[in-house]
Amino acid sequence: MSRNTVASYCSDVRKFLSFIDVRPDQVSPDDVTEYLASLYMLSERSQARLLSALRNFYDWMFLEGTVSANPCELVDMPKIGRYLPSVLTVEEVEAVIDSVNTSDWLGIRDRAILEILYGCGLRVSEAVGLRISGLYPEEGFIRVIGKGNKERLVPFCGMAPDAVMKYLEVRPQPADAASDDILFLNNRGRGLSRVSMFKMVKRQALLAGIRKDISPHTFRHSFATHLVENGADLRVVQEMLGHESITTTEIYTHIETHTWQKEVMEHHPRRETALPEPKKC
Repeated sequence: MSRNTVASYCSDVRKFLSFIDVRPDQVSPDDVTEYLASLYMLSERSQARLLSALRNFYDWMFLEGTVSANPCELVDMPKIGRYLPSVLTVEEVEAVIDSVNTSDWLGIRDRAILEILYGCGLRVSEAVGLRISGLYPEEGFIRVIGKGNKERLVPFCGMAPDAVMKYLEVRPQPADAASDDILFLNNRGRGLSRVSMFKMVKRQALLAGIRKDISPHTFRHSFATHLVENGADLRVVQEMLGHESITTTEIYTHIETHTWQKEVMEHHPRRETALPEPKKC
């Protein structure tokens, strides 16, 4: 698993162990249920992740012979509806990208990042981890290290290569040898962090007048949604996004369905005065 996943699971287990008043090997299903009940303010999705972390932890304890049974097995997983992510329209994507001031190297870098996020559909961790040695503009692809340290090749075409090449012309000298091959550097000459990329995307969205709650991942969702809307094969989109299961990719067909359903309800002559919110699939 990625470092971020490991850190999140460890944090979830530590919080649980600090909550209970018994030893970890004496935990009962009621203790787990009581803990989840105390987290009523969290979404069902967040509670499900917590329970998943605890199940994995107690599966390990069972294999080690520390407990005779997993106390989480008898606890029902919270029911989670299908999550429909927020996406930008093509016009909104262009507005965010065009809002970047490219009068200095930082602006040129930020525009290249946005073009990469939307043009290649990368996760934020994949974007900050891009290596110069992984760029193959003449062949038309880039090498990406995704979840689980899995490598995949992603098409690198359109406006993204031009933006990246312009950035490489003004890219500053790396601060050390470890940063030499990292594509996107900060103003200290070291690799840009995920947090910095998040802040940059939100800043540019505000400058573009976008009031949606967006993040770097919004560009990934928009990339996939626009491909599906324009008739791209779902298996191809799955490969580009690096999804293990096509079920994960199918969410973008539901987004498209939700969009045209809303359009029909808004424009049908027999619609009611008060429009109900279309149900999310």
